[in-house]
Order: sequence, then C-alpha cells, then structure tokens
Amino acid sequence: MTEEPRLFKLAQRGQLELLKDALRGGDAAGQRCGRSGDTLLHLAARHGHLHLLAWLLEELELDIEVANGDYKRPLHEAASAGHGECVSYLLAKGACVDALKRGDWTPLMMACTRQNLEVIKDLVEHGANPLLKNKDGWNCFHIASREGHGQVLSYLLAASPSSWDTESTTRRTPLHTAGEGREWVGEHKAALISIPV
Repeated sequence: MTEEPRLFKLAQRGQLELLKDALRGGDAAGQRCGRSGDTLLHLAARHGHLHLLAWLLEELELDIEVANGDYKRPLHEAASAGHGECVSYLLAKGACVDALKRGDWTPLMMACTRQNLEVIKDLVEHGANPLLKNKDGWNCFHIASREGHGQVLSYLLAASPSSWDTESTTRRTPLHTAGEGREWVGEHKAALISIPV
C-alpha cells in the first residue's frame, strides 16, 4: 500500500487528465490514503466526480467493491454524500446495494442520515432492504427518525410499511429517537397515531 498524496489531491478535485498523467505506468489499484485506507474510487465517489469514477472503473477496471479500512465501498461514499449521479452509476455497474461497512451500516442507512430523498429512492428501487439493522439494532426508519426528515420517513413507510415497528438493542423505538428534541413529531403526530399496532 503506497500513498501518493498528489494522486489523492487530484482525485479529490476531479482532475482526470492530470491524474491520468500522474498514473502513467503506475498502479492505481494499490494506492491507499489516510487512516481509513481510501482508494481513488472512494475519493471519486465521495466528492461526486462521476467522470473520474467512470474512468477508474471502465478504463482501469478497478474493483467496484473495493473496501477501505472501515469496510466502506464507493457506494457508501456516494450515498452518504448525496451524489445521486454517482449512486445511479455504481448501481448500474452492479455495486452491491446492501454492502455492510463497519458497524453494519448499508449505503441506504448512510443516505438516511442526509435529506436526499432521490438517492434513498434510487437505492430502494435497486433492491436496498430498509429492514436491515446495524450493530445497534437500528434500521433505516430508526435512522431517518433521528434526522427528523418527514419526506424520507413517509417514503420509507410507503416502501416498507413494517419499518416503523423496530427496537434498537437498547429497546429504543424510532418514536423515542424522533422525540428527542425534534419538531417533526409534533408536526406529524396524527400520522404517527394512525400507524397500526
């Protein structure tokens, strides 16, 4: 594992032509940076550089499922950052939609920490399972409840009606989590009361 800081700066900035020159005769697959051991693919996905992501996968044939030290794959990075075009591209290229990173988080769970409904829809429409739980026993509905984004919660309920009926490993429900200082509960009280038990 060699670290070439210049390569990673070019990838972060999306400077494809300069990166091509810097990689001539080099090994792109073996390049890792930082404590988490990110690859050029991780950086391209995290920063939303679709053109770079496509070049790395199609021309250099890098592994779409390459994991860093936290077991994050490029799809985790794109979903977490809300880069919809990168998410769609990775899914179309066959990225594992329910890959687990450290702590058993899926790309969908990471997307639920943000308010990008289109990314969440894309993941679910490609087979992401909203009912999977992380190491703390939280599913996507639990995570979205913490964030208090009503449209995401409504979508998750429509996509997976039983997603609200969950407890964490400490027996906390999404309602407990949503109620911790969130205005969303008050605004959607009627909808919450109407959930069948």
